[in-house]
Order: sequence, then structure tokens, then C-alpha cells
Amino acid sequence: MIIPVILCGGSGTRLWPLSRKLFPKQFHCLASDHSLLQQTAERAATISENGPQIVITNEEQKFLVAEQLKDVVDLHIIIEPEAKNTAPAIALAALFAKERFGSQSEDPILLAMPSDHLIQDTELFGRAVTIADQLARQDKVVTFGIQPTRPETGYGYIERGTKLGDENDAFRVERFVEKPDQGTAQDFVDAGTYFWNSGIFMFGASTYISELKALAPEVYQYCAAANAGALEDGTFSVAHSETFSNCPSISIDYAVMEKTDKAVVVPYRGLWSDIGSWSGLADTVQGRAKDNHDSGNTTVGEVYTQDVTNSYIHATSRLVTAVGLKDSIIVETGDAVLVTNKQSDQKIKDLVERLRNDNREEVDHHTRVYRPWGSYQTLQHGDGFQVKRLIIKPNASISLQLHHRRSEHWVVVSGEAVVTKGQEKFKLKTNESTYIPLETLHKLENQGDVDVEIIEVQTGDYLGEDDIERFEDQYGRA
Repeated sequence: MIIPVILCGGSGTRLWPLSRKLFPKQFHCLASDHSLLQQTAERAATISENGPQIVITNEEQKFLVAEQLKDVVDLHIIIEPEAKNTAPAIALAALFAKERFGSQSEDPILLAMPSDHLIQDTELFGRAVTIADQLARQDKVVTFGIQPTRPETGYGYIERGTKLGDENDAFRVERFVEKPDQGTAQDFVDAGTYFWNSGIFMFGASTYISELKALAPEVYQYCAAANAGALEDGTFSVAHSETFSNCPSISIDYAVMEKTDKAVVVPYRGLWSDIGSWSGLADTVQGRAKDNHDSGNTTVGEVYTQDVTNSYIHATSRLVTAVGLKDSIIVETGDAVLVTNKQSDQKIKDLVERLRNDNREEVDHHTRVYRPWGSYQTLQHGDGFQVKRLIIKPNASISLQLHHRRSEHWVVVSGEAVVTKGQEKFKLKTNESTYIPLETLHKLENQGDVDVEIIEVQTGDYLGEDDIERFEDQYGRA
């Protein structure tokens, strides 16, 4: 049994301002009509023949994962109480899989992969997985190497050793190499014996656990205890927080791959990108533009250009125009605009860190924020007031709650809402409204089968999201 393990975390800095901490790049539709996470799950479903899938994520993103992967037949979501890098995350998955799906006769084979990679040749990737599966069943620890197409300094490299037999395209790992400088990267490409390190791995659950015990015993110890003390909540399995917090933060490369004598590399020679920068995305989706004019531009949204070449321009909420530019990147969202050249886009993370140090909320939040019941979007705010657009999904509801420092006015734009206000419970139809005074218990429900859209006007001396006291909540947040 092959069980895909999808690693779904990230800080959302490299593709800022589109990607944010609470809505990083894997949740965005960057290269198709499906998000990177959904594309990863679709690829995984083909490999596992619609068997179980495990996703490792965090508390803040768990409802986003559940919503985007609601069509996955057998989904299991493991919650990391805090980010501890890839070795502990995969350890939780291996322990979980062995416990849930293992038997004396069969050890689950795990295919661990990031949620934000773009793999365009799925048939070729499937062939590489088939080879890796055979090796994993022989107690090997397999990593996938990407055939390099350029001297890339942003990736680690894997040097291949001797070939494993004549039939399979697989090699012993000679060594792992950290991100090189430009000259060394060119030497690696010229040598023809180096691969980019993809961060995709395949091994038996028992094999990984055994290697972790031997090579990183402290990681194993805390992860085993955190898994044993996990809390089960429907689709979610929440690792024991206090125990997991003591686990070292370490990558699988450092904890296992660079130490084990079982490491082998299987090449994937198709198109691949980790979409680690705006210029990387532009190269990946080049030409997907209605206003391209054979000038090497890629445009998304309402964009008009004049004398612009080899540029990526992304408009989210308004018209964006550009004149007389080349090799540029412009990204507009509802609350921020980024302008840079392609040569400088790796410095965006430094800019985001400055914004974080200044406590700018644009680092973490979009104007549209996703909740388990739907989403809200801030339309306007000023001194003592704020206007939001709420979308309540079918059969969903906000918690029974009250606010101590703000009142709210609700106007139904579409659909039919069920409102609890104090001791009252009534329906609000399109174009109807109600007023919720401060310190009043209230709740919004959508009992229908289409979205309910509501305009909410907040007034008060404090309008922060932490002015919520919850009393009942179907999502366990009370």
C-alpha cells in the first residue's frame, strides 16, 4: 500500500503579497484552475489508487486543507502544534500510518512530498514512483532527484553514485550538497552527475522509524510520545502539544538522509518547479496571458501593457497598467502592491521580515480571511467603523458569540440566513437586515444549499478579531 504524505505548511514569504502566512502559496491557483495543494492530492490519488492520504499541517490552516481536499475519499489530517521542520512531520505520519494501516504482513510505503510543487509530467513522475516503490520495499530510503536545466543556486544538490542494476533508473547517493555558488552550480550541471534535491521521499514506514531511532533518537522519542498522546477530532489528529514542543526542529536531510547507508536517488526527468519565486512562477507559466503580444510577458487579471517585455504582472482586484518596463514583476492585491525586477525577487523575504518587524498585518492576512464556516473580506475601515463581506457556506454557521466593544449591522445580499439574537431566532432573506447590539449573544447559520452573502457593518471603539467570546461552536473553537 502506497500512502501519500503531503507536507502542507509554509510561511508565505517568497510569493508575497499574494501568499501570506495564513494563506500560503499551496492554497492558490497559480498554474491551473486548481490550487497547488489540490493538484498534489490529485497526483497522489492516482498513485495510491484513491487510497488513504495523510496531510501534515498546522492549527491555523487545518480548515483550509479540509475544505480544499473535501473530495479526497480517505483523508487524514495530522496537526503539528508548532512547526518543527520535515523530519518530525514525516515521523508523525510514519507512526500514524504504521498504527492505522500497517500489519504483520505489510508495511505501508510512504510517498512524502511538499504540497506546493508543480509537477507537469505526471506520467513520467508515476514511472519514477514505480521504481522508488520497488526500492522502498527493499528497505531503501529513496529520494527523488530533479534533472537540472540550469545552474540554480537556490537548490541543494544530490551527487549520484553507482547505478543500482541495469534495469532501473536509480543510483546510490554519493553525497548531498548545500546550495552552491554560481560557479559551482555550473560545474554540477556540466558534470552531469548531479540532481536538484526535490524534497520528495519514499520509504517504508517501519524503515523510516528504524532509521530515525538509530540516527536521530531524540526526534523519534518525542514524536512517538506526541503520536501516542494525540487527540482525535474527526478528520484531524492533533499531536500532543507539550511533548511535541520539546522535539528538535530538523530537516529529514540532516536527520536521516545525510547519515543513512540506505539512501538511493531516483531521477525525475520531467518538468518540475517548487515555485520558489515570482520569476520562477513566471518561467513556469510563461505565455498564459491574454495580452502577451509575443513579448515574453505573463499577465493575470485586468492588465494593460505598452512597451513591456519579459515581465510578470498579476492583478487581483483592480486594473494594473505598465509602460516601458522589462524583466519586471508587479503583483497587486487588495491591500498591497509589489514592484521589483526579476533579478531581485529573492530579496522579497527580507522585505517581508521588515514588514513583520513593524507589525504590519499584511504579512499574515489578506483582506479576505478564510474560516471553517466560509470567509470574510474587509471592504473598508476607518475610525470607529469597519465594513465586511461575509460568505457563509451551505450547512455552516458562525459560533454562538458576543462582542464586548462593538455592535454589528447585518444586511443579507443573497441567500437566506438563520439568525440567533439574544433569545430570538428568525430568518433573514435577501435585502433584509438586523442590528446586533454589543454584549448580545448572536449566531449566523446557513441551512440552505447555496452560499449566503452578508454585508456586515461594525461600529465601536475596538474592532479587532480578538473581541469575540464564543459559547458554542461546531468547529471546536469555543
